[in-house]
Amino acid sequence: MSRFTRTAKRHFKAFGLGGLYRLLRARVLPGAQEFQVWVPGAGKPVALRADTSDIGTYVQIFVEREYDFETLEQPGVIVDAGANIGLASVYFANRFPNAKIIAVEPEASNYSLLERNVSPYERIVPCHCALWGENSRIKLVDPGFGKWGFQTHASAQAKPADVRDEVEAVTVDRIMRDHGIEFIDVLKMDIEGAEKEVFENAAPWIDKVGILIVELHERLKQGCSRSFYNATNDFDLEWQRGENIFLARSGKCPARPSA
Repeated sequence: MSRFTRTAKRHFKAFGLGGLYRLLRARVLPGAQEFQVWVPGAGKPVALRADTSDIGTYVQIFVEREYDFETLEQPGVIVDAGANIGLASVYFANRFPNAKIIAVEPEASNYSLLERNVSPYERIVPCHCALWGENSRIKLVDPGFGKWGFQTHASAQAKPADVRDEVEAVTVDRIMRDHGIEFIDVLKMDIEGAEKEVFENAAPWIDKVGILIVELHERLKQGCSRSFYNATNDFDLEWQRGENIFLARSGKCPARPSA
């Protein structure tokens, strides 16, 4: 299957024939990428970029509902690490309207769109930084995977030709201190391999998290899975939806989560 065919299928799955029209228009007319769509369950629209990975992200979140899960109590704090353009944060804000949501995104063009998409939601706090295993400055690298595939690397690891920017890197406990958070009810993490470094340094904060939703990127960085599971032995429940692994502590989710 060609790349264009895969892209066309995602656009059609998201928006039917209108999605295909948006895709073709974006390829023919410069500057015609961006459009607005009203998302299910929300009274406010979001902006997407046609012919980008925004459409696949929209399908995963609002069509396939990969972040749909049951909780035994309403979350008070959610951290969305690797928030991209804010679609998961918007989903969580409508699903859990009383939750404070910290949306962390390092890439500048994604972050600009994130700010606009979450602006109607006063309980979503956007943060232009990268989640990492230590507080430092870090290189932002484009490996060619599209808008959702930017990776963070320590300075010594980054190839100069691939570096697109340098951003602030923060730990989970730094986010908690900066935002006055004592406990994270839901920590969603899709950070393109940086989960290896984050979970290698999880001791200061892992006991203060109730539910983890993590996409592991072992194919991009060896050791991600080992780092993740070594840090999370105290979580009792595990299940998977799409590419996301869910771990939860007893009392946070039903003993048998719905498929």
